[in-house]
Amino acid sequence: MPVGDVERAVGAAAAADGIELVPMSHVPWLTTRGHLAVSGVPQGVLDRLALAFAALGGDAEAQAAKQLRPLPNDLVHLPTRTMVEVDELQHFTSFRLQTLRYLDDRSTLDHAGYASLCGTWAVKADAYRASKAAKGFPGACSRGRQRAYNDLLRDLLAPEHGWGLVRVPAARIDGATAYELAREAIRRVLDERRDS
Repeated sequence: MPVGDVERAVGAAAAADGIELVPMSHVPWLTTRGHLAVSGVPQGVLDRLALAFAALGGDAEAQAAKQLRPLPNDLVHLPTRTMVEVDELQHFTSFRLQTLRYLDDRSTLDHAGYASLCGTWAVKADAYRASKAAKGFPGACSRGRQRAYNDLLRDLLAPEHGWGLVRVPAARIDGATAYELAREAIRRVLDERRDS
């Protein structure tokens, strides 16, 4: 399936349901250097990111030497400043499962659900582009480890910068189905953010 098709289908399904999700532009606090280029957040958040980075086999020197660029995002609900990240198969790795322990009580992620999905898909997800190297994460499964770290960056940094975050699991399902399965979670987060 071409890159972006599932996200676009989630956006179309949401629009049909009365929720406008648009492609999200870059934000200055989410970059290729991750926690090494973040300021203005509690030290505890940076510490958790540093611990996760190390546990995933990250190389801080290589990470700090990356060209400073924004990371891409999926969708956003602009009225509530809520990021909507569509997680396809490649997100449900054993590495992503590792990162779940670093989340805090501000996370809206369904921990048990994501842990279960990682358990179901990790073998296939870990093999996805397993030989593709990602700077900052040397060794085997480099890209998968980087993706897990970048997902955690969004999870931990979004609330620190006043953004909501909803994850839409879409492992081997189409965007319309993924939206329908995540519909209540999306609506709950949007309603909470409208009321806050």
